[in-house]
Amino acid sequence: MTSDEQLILFHAVNTRSSAVLALLEELGVSYQLKLLDLNAGEQRQSAYLAVNPMGKVPAIRHGDALVTEQVAIFIYLADRFPEAKLAPLLADPLRGPYLRWLVYYAACFEPAVIDRALKREPGARAMSPYGDFETMLGTLTAQLAAGPYILGEKFSAADILWGSALTWTTSFKLVPELPEIRSYIGRISARPSVARARERDAQLTAAPETIKAEGSAGDPV
Repeated sequence: MTSDEQLILFHAVNTRSSAVLALLEELGVSYQLKLLDLNAGEQRQSAYLAVNPMGKVPAIRHGDALVTEQVAIFIYLADRFPEAKLAPLLADPLRGPYLRWLVYYAACFEPAVIDRALKREPGARAMSPYGDFETMLGTLTAQLAAGPYILGEKFSAADILWGSALTWTTSFKLVPELPEIRSYIGRISARPSVARARERDAQLTAAPETIKAEGSAGDPV
């Protein structure tokens, strides 16, 4: 990247932005972290609200481009750095399924999981973005069973997203740890990029004011 294309991840440890951290490690690009202390309410202060008025992480700034929303960030980064081959090209028959499964996470999986976590009944099928929990989960697990990855034999950025999502939702017992889910989590968790991101979050938790970047990452800013 040139100097005017500095890539910054606005990050809080052990949140949805941890999946973006793993994606950056998988891409192998240089980046910096802007750490936010959610317990101190930094995400609600004016400096960060200028980045994301929703007061949520993750967000990225890449040169003049500012991108919020986790799935949008995944699409942007995987397309922006095509040399990593984490996103099927537009003419690839897998491009449609790739986009489908990225959007399925935000449009169906998360709303279903949150409703279940809050013990809320879903809306009427005609009004619910996911229909019902069992259908949503069955659609996903059928895809995982055909594996080894969400696109079959091809690993993609979508697997970083889904590996992270299924890890935290099963750990909180929001999603059952079915055999196909457990196997999928194991495959994604074994990737060096995911291990590096997990270790970086652990280091940042232990010493956020002193941690220095290693490998492809830049210093926290």
